[in-house]
Amino acid sequence: MTPAVSYILSVLGSLLGLTAAVRFRQAKSGGERAWWLTLAAVAIGATGIWSMHFVAMMGFSVSGTPIRYDVGLTVASAVIAFVAVGVGLAIALLGSAAPRIRILIGGVLAGLGVAAMHYTGMAAMRLRGEIHYAGQEVVLSVAIAVVAATVALWLALNVRKPLAIFASALVMGIAVNGMHFTGMAAMSVFSGESFGSVEGATATGLLAPVGAAVVFAILGMVYALAAAPSEEDREAAAYLASRLEARPAPAAGTPPGQLWGQQPQHRQPQPGQGPGRSTLGGGNWTYRDRDRAQ
Repeated sequence: MTPAVSYILSVLGSLLGLTAAVRFRQAKSGGERAWWLTLAAVAIGATGIWSMHFVAMMGFSVSGTPIRYDVGLTVASAVIAFVAVGVGLAIALLGSAAPRIRILIGGVLAGLGVAAMHYTGMAAMRLRGEIHYAGQEVVLSVAIAVVAATVALWLALNVRKPLAIFASALVMGIAVNGMHFTGMAAMSVFSGESFGSVEGATATGLLAPVGAAVVFAILGMVYALAAAPSEEDREAAAYLASRLEARPAPAAGTPPGQLWGQQPQHRQPQPGQGPGRSTLGGGNWTYRDRDRAQ
């Protein structure tokens, strides 16, 4: 269950982050760019990467010992993921010169930050035993993190169509989970009763606040994306504004009900009608009616 849920979270976070990156490229002001950049970092770094890591860790156990978590280091790992992805996105998205070099630099920094997040979260574990890491798998997990982050930044800079964004999110989910479980494969635990008691928060105890934060973050990002005007909305608003500006204003003294560009049509008085009656747009009106309408 936990690998499946963690993959869904990574895909959802990547999907929201790439959509926010599209809105970033459409933004017209610095404030809008900062807003969408922050949302993209929250979506990819906090939701797509860190929450995926936390959920996947709930499926990890060691025979003969309970597992607890240091709350401070766990929170620090979330902050590292958010900051690392935010820095990588800022380097890749802000500016127009040498985009490939910016993507490469941002990908390396973001990837190293994601790897630091993973191993900080692992260091937050408390159990009866000694934890060891195999160097080859550790290097491989860091390399996967760097490649995955670089690809993610390239996608954030280039994809636009909804179908392409969805396909990219599926690929990013595979990369993020691949990095995590490669790092877990590097881990070995030598447990024993001699290591004493285990202190810290349980995974289930952290699940409620983390789950609530993730749900509210996802709902907030979905609302922000749905409520913000898209490029098509801006173009439609600009078109309507240009049409209203080009519309001729009514001349002074134009009677109510007369359309722009339509001239009053006078006709001969009918029996029982006075000389002050004319037809405007097919309707009859008198000077007294006009005064009353005004």
